[in-house]
Amino acid sequence: MPKGLPTRDSTAGRTSSDEAPPPLRLSQRLRVYQVLWLLAIGVLFADQITKAWIIARVPFNPMHVHAPGADVTVIRDFFYIIHVGNTGAAWSLFAGRSVLLALLAASTLVAIFFWRHSLGLRNARAQVCFGLLCGGIVGNLIDRIVHKHVIDFIDLHFGNYIYPTFNVADSSICAGVILYLLHSLRTPDA
Repeated sequence: MPKGLPTRDSTAGRTSSDEAPPPLRLSQRLRVYQVLWLLAIGVLFADQITKAWIIARVPFNPMHVHAPGADVTVIRDFFYIIHVGNTGAAWSLFAGRSVLLALLAASTLVAIFFWRHSLGLRNARAQVCFGLLCGGIVGNLIDRIVHKHVIDFIDLHFGNYIYPTFNVADSSICAGVILYLLHSLRTPDA
């Protein structure tokens, strides 16, 4: 048989050129998603370090009171650092449902893992989006498990409106979702 032509495999009924490549080793599979891993670990580290600092330096303030010693004023009437706990999701939706939200977060991470090919996670831009998302999800999940609530501390005021207090993980999740939506709109279906 001439060289370079596919051969017929009599037992499988297919040509050798149709055969699947050998499975990648674990290190190779991790390297394919290295942008996602590095960004997720970076976000998780930044989130947990800032929360550890808050726990050590700012008194727990569940009533969200602004007073000397209760918070840190960064920019008066605009930006404060305060130590509050959120048992809900964004904007305190589903408050008191920390266990349910922890299960939802864990399920989301499992779903991302199983649908990583459908989500296009071999694309570097998609990895940035999901690195931000996964790092934030894990950061808040750790809080729910360890503290029974998410530690929020960035408190912004816009005149009489007080934006819901948030943290690094929350910011990362929002940025990841927005970037992925933009990425999805810009990327044509293949």
